[in-house]
Amino acid sequence: MAEAERIIGTPDSPDTPDTPETPGTAEAPGTAEVEPERSDSGATPDGAAAPRGRRRVAVLFTVAALAYALDLISKLIVVAKLEHHEPIEIVGDWLKFEAIRNAGAAFGFGEAFTIIFTVIAAAVIVVIARLARKLYSLPWAIALGLLLGGALGNLTDRIFRAPGVLEGAVVDFIAPKHFAVFNLADSAIVCGGILIVLLSFRGLDPDGTVHKD
Repeated sequence: MAEAERIIGTPDSPDTPDTPETPGTAEAPGTAEVEPERSDSGATPDGAAAPRGRRRVAVLFTVAALAYALDLISKLIVVAKLEHHEPIEIVGDWLKFEAIRNAGAAFGFGEAFTIIFTVIAAAVIVVIARLARKLYSLPWAIALGLLLGGALGNLTDRIFRAPGVLEGAVVDFIAPKHFAVFNLADSAIVCGGILIVLLSFRGLDPDGTVHKD
């Protein structure tokens, strides 16, 4: 039997087919062409601008909320603990906490124009809210957030404090020597304004573009 198998030969094993490989049907590992990623809308990588804009708007309103909260909490504490009491010395005569009511603008200017300053603060808030739709710059988001939080802080006093709606006196308490008394909202407005001036000098626009004069 063994001699017959030697002469006839054993059949090929099915595990080792001799079928020749058809040219072009196999690819070397790692040589497959990869299609570039695309979004469902077919947008190019520039489509990331929209999420980036939303993040900048989120920064703006986060900064505004923090500035507004700090200003509101500080005024509540000052009215409850410091008003009608002696000033508290922080750095000798150079810096005190002294509660006063200010019917004018920041740092006590223009007390005869309370309603006008109230309208201006409301207009600033509207302008910032509209500008937020085209905001793609992080520094601008921070600057506008400071302005928005400060304007909201003082506007809250104008609306809800005595002597009446739109004529309320703002609570000020930070009293440096030889300088006007102010509050945290005033500080936020000034810092935001200075930052905007610096950004303008550098040629950076709110939409993130840089222009050269």
